[in-house]
This record gives sequence, C-alpha cells and structure tokens, in this order.
Amino acid sequence: MSDTDGKKPLGLGGAPRSGSVKQSFSHGRTKSVLVETKRKRVVVPKPAASGSAAGGSQRLGDPSKRPAGITDAEMERRLNALKLAKSREAEDAERRATEERQREEERQRRRDEIEARDREERERQEALKAKAEEEERLKALADADARRAESAKRAEADAPAPRQAMQPGPAPASTRPGVATPRKADREREERDRAGKAREDSRRGGKLTLNDALSGEGGRTRSLAAMKRKQEKARQKMMGNVRPEKQVRDVRIPETIVVSELANRMAERAADVVKSLMKMGMMVTMNQAIDADTAELVIEEFGHRAVRVSDSDVEQVIQQVGDKDEDLYTRAPVITIMGHVDHGKTSLLDALRKANVVSGEAGGITQHIGAYQVKTESGALLTFLDTPGHAAFTSMRARGAHVTDIVVLVVAADDAVMPQTVEAINHAKAAKVPMIVAINKVDKPGANPTKVRTDLLQHEVVVEAMSGEVQDVEVSAKTGQGLDNLLEAIALQAEILELKANPERAASGAVIEAQLDVGRGPVATVLVQNGTLKRGDIFVVGEQWGKVRALINDKGERVNEAGPSVPVEVLGLDGTPRAGDVLNVVETEAQAREIASYRENAAKDKRAAVGAATTLEQLMAKAKADKDVAELPVLVKADVQGSAEAIVQALEKVGNDEVRVRVLHSGVGAITDSDVGLAEASNAPIIGFNVRANASARNSAHQKGVEIRYYSIIYDLVDDIKAAASGLLKNEIREHFIGYATIKETFKVTGVGMVAGCLVTEGVARRSAGVRLLRDNVVIHEGTLKTLKRFKDEVKEVISGQECGMAFERYEDIRAGDVIEIFEREEVVRKLD
Repeated sequence: MSDTDGKKPLGLGGAPRSGSVKQSFSHGRTKSVLVETKRKRVVVPKPAASGSAAGGSQRLGDPSKRPAGITDAEMERRLNALKLAKSREAEDAERRATEERQREEERQRRRDEIEARDREERERQEALKAKAEEEERLKALADADARRAESAKRAEADAPAPRQAMQPGPAPASTRPGVATPRKADREREERDRAGKAREDSRRGGKLTLNDALSGEGGRTRSLAAMKRKQEKARQKMMGNVRPEKQVRDVRIPETIVVSELANRMAERAADVVKSLMKMGMMVTMNQAIDADTAELVIEEFGHRAVRVSDSDVEQVIQQVGDKDEDLYTRAPVITIMGHVDHGKTSLLDALRKANVVSGEAGGITQHIGAYQVKTESGALLTFLDTPGHAAFTSMRARGAHVTDIVVLVVAADDAVMPQTVEAINHAKAAKVPMIVAINKVDKPGANPTKVRTDLLQHEVVVEAMSGEVQDVEVSAKTGQGLDNLLEAIALQAEILELKANPERAASGAVIEAQLDVGRGPVATVLVQNGTLKRGDIFVVGEQWGKVRALINDKGERVNEAGPSVPVEVLGLDGTPRAGDVLNVVETEAQAREIASYRENAAKDKRAAVGAATTLEQLMAKAKADKDVAELPVLVKADVQGSAEAIVQALEKVGNDEVRVRVLHSGVGAITDSDVGLAEASNAPIIGFNVRANASARNSAHQKGVEIRYYSIIYDLVDDIKAAASGLLKNEIREHFIGYATIKETFKVTGVGMVAGCLVTEGVARRSAGVRLLRDNVVIHEGTLKTLKRFKDEVKEVISGQECGMAFERYEDIRAGDVIEIFEREEVVRKLD
C-alpha cells in the first residue's frame, strides 16, 4: 500500500503527531512505517524482522510492493534516518532529565545553606540577648545589695546606744551580733521589695502600656533604639571589644589638595578637618583646595605623618631602569629614508620591498611617514621609515631622524643637492646617527654621480669615493641596480653599531604616525624600541592612554606581540595621540589614567601660560596688534596626525605684518557637524586633506553656507590659502607725477570763486588728476580741480608751455608764485610672496 493508491492508511496508534511514527501495518512480507510531517505524509517501508541474511531485496522488502520511485538505497537511508532520530530523541530526553535533576539538587543545596546561615544567626542573636539580660539582672541585684547594705548602716547609726553600765548582765538578744530584730527584718524585706519593683520599673520603663496611653500621663521614656544601643554597649563590654588605637598613616600631599580628598587620605571625617581649619582662621568648605603647607599642619594635628609629593611623581612608574648585559639581544636596525622631494625615496623602498607604494600617493609624492619591515635574502630583518621630502614636512623628517639608527640619504644623480637634502643632512647630524648616501637614478642619461659627491662636500659630507668615512652606493630603483650593495652597506653599518635591546621588559616605543579611522577608532603607528608590546597591555602615550586591543603589522596581518624594532599599528586608544609621542606600558589602568590626566593638565597650563597677557599694557598691546592685522581663519582636518601638523606649520608661515592665517582647529578624521558649527560661528572655511565630510556635515554646510575644500596634495593647499590671504591685503596706492604749473595771477570770478591764471611748466595738466598746492616748497593743500579752462572753454588737459585757468575744489587761498603739482593715483593689487 502506498501514497500513489489514493487511500489513507488506517491508524493504529491513536491520534497522529507531527514528526513521529504514527502507525505500522503489514503488506505481504514488508512492514511499512508512516511518518507524518507538518506538510505531507510519507510512507517509509521498513523490512520485517525475519532474521534471514538474504540480499538487499529480501532485507528491504518486495520492490513491487514498495512505494513508487523508492530505491533500495533510498529505503535504507530513510530507515537509518529514522533510527538516528529516535536515538537523538532518547538522548535529549535523558540529558534534559539529568539537567533538571542537577538544577533541583543545586536549589536544594542553596536552600539548606540559607537555612543554616539563618539558624546560626538566630542562635547568635539569642545568645547575645541572653548574655545582655543576665548582665542586667546581675547588675540590678548588685545595686539592690549595695542599697540594702547602706540602709542597714544608716539604721544602726540611728539606733540608741545600749546602757550596759545601768543594766549589768548578759546582753539582750536584740543587741547580739548576727541576731536580727523584728524591726530590722521588716526593713530588709521592704528594701528587697522596693529593689524588685525598681528593677521591674526600669525594665518596663521604656514601654508604652494601654493605661498610660489612655490616661495621657507619664513623662518622656527611652526609645527602643536607645535600649538597643544600651544592650549593644553592654554586649561589646561583655565580649571585651574596646575601641582600637588610632592608626597613624603616611598621607601623601601634592602642591594643592581638596579638603575632602585630604580627609579621605587621613581616614578622618571631612567635618572634623573643616573644623580644624576654621580653628586656624581659614573659613573653607570641604570642596575647596588648600596648599601643601596648610595640609601638612592639619595632618600633624590629627597625628598622622605628611609625605610631600609633586604632581610629576605620577610619572615615576614609567622611569626606565638599566638592562643587564645578559638580558640584551640583537635587534633589527631602523633605517630612515630621507632626501629631497621627487628624488626616488619611496620608489627605492618599493624596490627593496618588491611592492608599489608610490602609486598610492597623491601627486606621486609621499605625504605620510610609513614604517615597513624587509627581510633580506640572508634572513636579516631591516626596519625602514619613509619620510616625506616636501618642505612642509620638516617635523616629520626630524621625527624620523630621532628614532632611527641609520639614515639613508637619497640624492638623484640627474639633480643636485636640494634644500630638503641639506635639511635631511642637518637632521641626521643633530640626531648623531650614521649616514649612507644612496645616489639614485644612475640609469638616466643625464646622471652625474660625481657632481653629487662634489656638492655634498659643501655640507661636510665626505663619501668614501673621496676618501671620506660616509658610505655611498649608486643605485637605480627602476632597474634594481646596486640594491644588493645598499643592503650590504646597511648590514655592515648595523654590525658596527651592535644594536641590542631587552625584549623581556615593559615595552616602550615612539609614535611614528597617528590617525582617526572611521571603523577602528584612533590608530597609532608605533615603532617598538624596547621590550615587547603584547595584546592586553595597558599603556600611556602622550596625553592619551589605552589598552592594546589589536596589533597589525605592515602587511595588514594581526599579530599577538611586537618586539624591538618592529613597527605595528596599535588599536585601543581613548584618543588620537600626537606624532612623536612616547608609548610606555604600565601595570594598571589607574596609573595610565592618572599619568594621562597629569600630562593633559600640564599641557593645558602651558598653553594658557604662553597665550596669557599678565599686565594691562600687554593686553592693550595684544588687542591693538590683533586689530591692525587682518586674519584669515581656517579649520584643518587631515587623515593622519603628521599631515595635520605639517599643514598647520605651513599655514602659520603664510602672511606678513598685515595679514596672517589663523588655524582655529586642527584634527584628524572626517569632517563632522561640530566642525561645520565652529566654521559657521567663525566665518571660516574648512580644509579637508585626504578626508571627506559625512552626509550630515555636507547637508549642514550647504544649509549654513560653509565652504569645504578638499585637497590631496599639500602644495596645492598652501598655494590656495596664500592666494586667499592675499585678498585681505590692502591694495598699494602708487602716485605718478604728470606735470607742474606756476600761478602767475589770481582772479575773482563771480559764481566760481578764486581762479588762478597758470602756466604749465612741465608735463601736462588734467582735469581728473589730483593736485597739491606748494608754497615755498611746502604742501599747504591737496585736493582736486573744480575747473580747468583754456581761454573761455572747459578742457580736459593742457600741455606744457600753455596758459590755463584753474580753480580748486573747496579751497581759495591761492597766491601768485605758488606751484601746483599735478599727479595721478594707481592701485596695485598685492600678493604674498
């Protein structure tokens, strides 16, 4: 029977259930199993348990009675799947039962523990309460006995003395010692009753009864809290707990400290510290700061010891200690490629790395500082730093020379020693590092290596070819000529230097470059100089701190650690550091945060001190200078910290005494809404160097009319800013003298005023020109002409040798013999050099 018959099989197992075996029925020698899923029913044939070892047809049933299209392999696969599902279902049920049993046992264990703790606490409280009550009872009995003894003494003192002389014989029983009279026994009984009543009253004295509440009588009674405090004191006294002696502490105090912080360090109440200061005559609150001398007096008054420290002491945790000789191992040398722009520095490094970095640089020039590691054929590792050659990147070249071991000075053989080449030589000399001269482009037709060597002599660089000590190698980055000789020279120089470092100490290194990545956050390119930087290390770098989240080498691969002379990108900073900052690994996060906070405050104070004017004269002079100088405000955003630093330094050099460029803000990362808001408030453009504005910032800039300019080459940026700053310069006024005239006679003309009869002695007199009136070679008036006539006609100009009539605009004090100087003015647009 199959699904193709159009009939449903009879149910034998009750209500069907999805995903389970419903019923079985017999069809000839074969048993079939009906499996119902959520969407359709499938009849799966199942071989009868005959136990015979026949072939596949006997074991899987008669193929003619099997559902259509079902092969032996398919039938066997379905049976195996059914068995596997059943076994998994049984395993899941057993696992769930085991987990439920374990959870129930855990809950029962926790309940037992909680009940045991509660029981122990109740027993302890009951024991303490019983001890306190017993002590109270014993104390009350002792007080009653003391009062009884005192009453007996008073009674004996008040009784009349015995008259033994008058009544001889044995003493009566009332006067014998140890025998109590009836009156005395009554007094003792009354005293005991009174003491018992007093104890009862004292015990119930703090309770409010119904009669007292209804009658409204009775005075103030002790509260339940007071009774508990009394019992606690008695328990402490009974258990022998006394107040410990005051602990003397060593309190560290900086130059200034807040009163509340001082109280915390002394473990004293802030109110007591404020009270002590008020006794000294200082009316302060706990949130005010006091100096170190006052804090020391307060500490001594409270019995502690003062330890004077400075804010800079927080950096003592990163002070380096000397390494032992047995801990030092040979490290790879750090080589910096330096030279003039377009002399082939990056191309030479590409040839060594067998890479192509220069193709990714805008304009074919390097505008970032890169760090790479190269493995030579001999297996030696070399770390290369590639620095820009443009004039604006002076600080980058200085930073590269500072962290390097060897400087490779690249000079083009078809060119001469250029200004940036000289600057690189000076940086190398200042850093006191050895130099290797690589004369590049020797394959070009106009190459002249001898001229390069001769030019270097002018800067005190004597190469080996001229009997000097500086190695020189002729190379070609294009053809690969001389690269092996260059690597050999570098290896020889590194062997002479004997470069070693301790990889087992806390890591320290220099930040080569820093940037703000959109997806990864602040990223710093660090050259590890000592120790080993590992994932999870806590470090402080400049004014920032962080925890190493990831390390990425120069090939873009993630690594777990970086040893000496290894350049890596470090992720995990809380902010973007400055290029050139030193990275130091510390032990705890608190130390890193404290050091970064101290450095940030110190830098803020330094900036405030540099720009602060302390006197009124300085403020007035600064305000006058700012008023006389026109400013061009700009905002700078770059892709990396080094480029931003170079751009700011280049823009600060643009200008003169009349105009200057003012960088309102510089940073790394994309242009954001906050940058647009600042630019709008300052009426300044935004300069983006290898970065772009996000969508929100673009819309905001369009609405607010803020100009955003994008650049990828630094000299284009500087040229545009220089042109914009030139527009703020006032045009230069130039005067050209075009003629002179002498006044022969003056006339009074009705409706015109005083008119001078003149003779043009030199040049030409024009109606539109400016005039000056000279009397005894002294200028007494400067203005314009009201009229210029030749006979009776108004004319535009009069040439030399002719007579004319002139009248000055709003001036009539003219005399015969005066000289008129005639000139024209011309405005010349000025530009910054």
